[in-house]
Amino acid sequence: MIKKLLQFSLGNKFAIFLMVLLVILGGIYSSVKLKQELLPDVEPPMMTIQTSVPGATPTAVKDDVSDKIDDQIRSMADVKNVSAESIQNASMVTVEYEDSTDMDKAENDLKKELDKIKFKSGVKEPEITRNSMDAFPIVAYSFTNKGDNLKEATKKINQHLIPKLQQVKGVQNAQVNGQTKREVSIKFDKAKLSKNHLTEQDVQKYIKNATSQTPLGLFQFDDTDKSVVVDGKYKSVDALKNLTIPQQSAASGASSAGGQQASEMMSQQSSGDDDSSSSVKLKDIADVKLGDTRESISKTNGKDALNVQITKAQDANTVQVADDVRDKINDFKKQNPDMESHIVLDTAKPIKDSLHTMINKALLGTIVAIIVILLFLRNIRMTTISIVSIPMSILIAMIALKLSNISLNILTLGALTVAIGRVIDDSIVVVENIYRRLSDKNEQLVKDDLIISATKEVFKPILSSTIVTIIVFLPLAFVSGSVGEMFRPFALAITFSLLASLLVSITIVPALGSTYFKKGLKRKKEKSLGIVGSNYRKVLSWSLNHKWIVLILSTVILIASIVLGAAKIGTSYISTGDDKYMALTYTPKPGETEGKVLDHAEQVQKYLNHKGKVKTVQYSVGGPSPTDPTGSTNSLALMVQYDSNTPNFDEEPDKVLKHIGKYKHPGEWGNQDMGTGGSNNKIEIDVTGPSLAKIKGTVNKIEDTMQKEHGIANVKSDLSQTYEQYNVNVDHNKAAKQGITASQLAMTLNQNTPDQTVTTVKDGGKNVNVKIKQDKVTDWSKEKLENTKVPSQTGKEVKLSDIASLEKTSTPNKIKTEAGDYTSTVSGKVTSSNVGGISQKMISKVNKMDKPNSVKVNVGGANDDIGNAITQLTLAMLAAIIIVYLVLVLTFKGALAPFTILFSLPFTVIGVVLALVITGETLSVPSMIGMLMLIGIVVTNAIVLIDRVINNEKSGMPMKEALIEAGGTRIRPILMTALATIGALLPMLFGKDSSMLISKGMAATVIGGLISSTLLTLIVVPVIYEILMTMRNKLKRKFNK
Repeated sequence: MIKKLLQFSLGNKFAIFLMVLLVILGGIYSSVKLKQELLPDVEPPMMTIQTSVPGATPTAVKDDVSDKIDDQIRSMADVKNVSAESIQNASMVTVEYEDSTDMDKAENDLKKELDKIKFKSGVKEPEITRNSMDAFPIVAYSFTNKGDNLKEATKKINQHLIPKLQQVKGVQNAQVNGQTKREVSIKFDKAKLSKNHLTEQDVQKYIKNATSQTPLGLFQFDDTDKSVVVDGKYKSVDALKNLTIPQQSAASGASSAGGQQASEMMSQQSSGDDDSSSSVKLKDIADVKLGDTRESISKTNGKDALNVQITKAQDANTVQVADDVRDKINDFKKQNPDMESHIVLDTAKPIKDSLHTMINKALLGTIVAIIVILLFLRNIRMTTISIVSIPMSILIAMIALKLSNISLNILTLGALTVAIGRVIDDSIVVVENIYRRLSDKNEQLVKDDLIISATKEVFKPILSSTIVTIIVFLPLAFVSGSVGEMFRPFALAITFSLLASLLVSITIVPALGSTYFKKGLKRKKEKSLGIVGSNYRKVLSWSLNHKWIVLILSTVILIASIVLGAAKIGTSYISTGDDKYMALTYTPKPGETEGKVLDHAEQVQKYLNHKGKVKTVQYSVGGPSPTDPTGSTNSLALMVQYDSNTPNFDEEPDKVLKHIGKYKHPGEWGNQDMGTGGSNNKIEIDVTGPSLAKIKGTVNKIEDTMQKEHGIANVKSDLSQTYEQYNVNVDHNKAAKQGITASQLAMTLNQNTPDQTVTTVKDGGKNVNVKIKQDKVTDWSKEKLENTKVPSQTGKEVKLSDIASLEKTSTPNKIKTEAGDYTSTVSGKVTSSNVGGISQKMISKVNKMDKPNSVKVNVGGANDDIGNAITQLTLAMLAAIIIVYLVLVLTFKGALAPFTILFSLPFTVIGVVLALVITGETLSVPSMIGMLMLIGIVVTNAIVLIDRVINNEKSGMPMKEALIEAGGTRIRPILMTALATIGALLPMLFGKDSSMLISKGMAATVIGGLISSTLLTLIVVPVIYEILMTMRNKLKRKFNK
């Protein structure tokens, strides 16, 4: 079959070159049209249920919401685990599903179960969100105008920009923070209400009823039906101010809404006042104002601003969407020259930078590969033929990625960069063999016959080596979690590239060889190559004569390197990126006002703006944030953009947080990871038990231990973040005498209920919401609370202390539950690169602690990620070795020769350890992926060598002579492919702009392992081969006697 393919290629050169042209056009088109994103869209089988409960404490949220949701959904099909987090004003329940779950069906089933739950009044409708990277904004812009007129800026953005952005293909949502909203506020005067025997609830109910708009349906007028609508809407704010509220009607409204007790109370009030039938205007009992308000505060570099965040649809192209959004914003700015904008976040930039980096590395790697091949071949034409496989393989891979619907992201870009060093291998072997045969004066064949024979001669080893290099990635299909999801596209990108290179080497390369060398190549072999070959033959001959010395020395070096690695190399998960964005969050202490949080934000903003390399500081207070997705607290989100050339940026967040710590803000500052989104350098210890009291002692011990541990910073726990609480214990007998229930008391005292929208009025032709505003007291004390007057059914007011007692307690800032038990997380940031080592040390100390039998401790965070990744990738490597051996057995039709080839693998450890120690890298996911790649790469060199040995033996050559001849013949392609691969990876190892995940850890691993294994393959594998084959031959002779 291979002969027919070669004959077709050589006999139809013009057709082959037309196909090349089609591949070039298709590859360029595919690369332009490929979906571009930062990382593969990994959607873990998890969903979060967010429920807002305004004014509720964490304990109340747990009892009234989190526990109810947990009980309802825990037994659902495919649910693996349910964990709940109850904070002030909000509940967040995380549902984890089995890996194979249909998430669309699971979401629908979850909605149905939530609909069955009966929550208390005041609990908002739960919202379900999937834990997908598409939930985060891809770009964010901050807008200001020259006159600092937020009202005008809001109007322009909402009317002229947001509709345009929503029309951009791929935009899921365009959200504005910090905007102003026109509304009418009603703030009641309690003294005037009391004087007119009214309550806030009475008036609020009457306004709703009096200003309602009710369609009555169709009425028959003669022969036609006409619609009739009762319209009580007020056409202006002045009309609303002059709304006349009859006291009797208000009472009636209240009684009809509030039940029998309210009715009795209002009738008592009416009968006790001779003027009960009088009325009062709304403006006489309340302050009614039309104005502009901001639900959230957003500032950029100290100026009031509007923050526009764009999220994309799941199948949208990040770069394309970001570019289209930028174009729309530029058009908007041209039409509104008074508007200024700042880019606060742009996730498309690192993708573009990575593409630029890949191109640079590809060019550098190609140049190095060309130099290596040119030095060995000393022939420009043959070198040109070899390097054709680089662009062709990459372009074919681009087409395959487009057809497979795989995006162009940091991982696939890195894979293509790594592949550059490997796609040239097959062509090098083919070209080198053609070159050798053309240079041989004793060669009998000429022209196309020679090229077919030379290509066919090496087809078996290049096919085996390509399959082996690809097959090592097969176990990744069975690696679960984020490692498997993220690196499968990486494996496919390399697979497509290598399969393309194999196709190129047996079609385009022979066709080019036939075209370039129609008259053949007649000259002697280069002396330098003779020197390399002759010197290697001497070393190999000595090694074969001193086999045990070679084996002992190699084994000692291997063991020494393992010991060195165990002592010097730490472990980590995945390195973070070089994006010069820092996202800080501030979770206020419960009770902190918006004004206080804004003061903190301004203090930090001024500090950051005075730092060098800081370009933009933007913050928003209120609204949804990473620490409070429900937007129910005054949380702060702060985004900082640095210059792209900021040195040692990875150290910047810790420095900033350390400085902010000097301000002694009562809340909690944190850094939102802008890299992979994972817990790369975080250690988390979960303490679980039947009650908070049971776990508190253990939590405190662990927290103290972590704070004392060198290499761990920012230590905190859920239980250490507590705040004071007053429990109002109602005396039911005393309260009943006054006709007061606990729920009525709560309604009277609660000043944290959200603003209620009661109606709308017209302003400038547009509907404006009318809201009841709470007049919050900010100078509370225990005595003031005890002396608070509470209205009773008797018409008199009673002190709170007459019907209830106050008990001072404390409550956690956050209550976490899992599987029905309370849990608390003690977390800290590992400042050392050896994240795994620090984590293991903490595990050892925690295991030695005295703790109640009912309390369980689990160390998670980065340690959990590292442990899972190392375990799964180790198993993947073992599986890859077995699969490689199987392929070799099928290829060589025997077990012993393939077993010899596998001896090249252990010696990669020597180079890997030395490379990681020298570069200061850790054993991480990228370095282990590099080791997985090495299995395929290293074995290919041994295949090329042993295949030649077997062919020599079949031709009648003695074993030792066959080994020496094969070594001298194959040393050139082995060294060429090894050096070309190393050369292609050198830019990645020393480049300053290495991609986020495919970092120098992988490059160091592959380069180090390739150097040591190549050198030892040329020595150890022939020695092992002779030992094993000699033993086999002896056994054969023994049994044949």
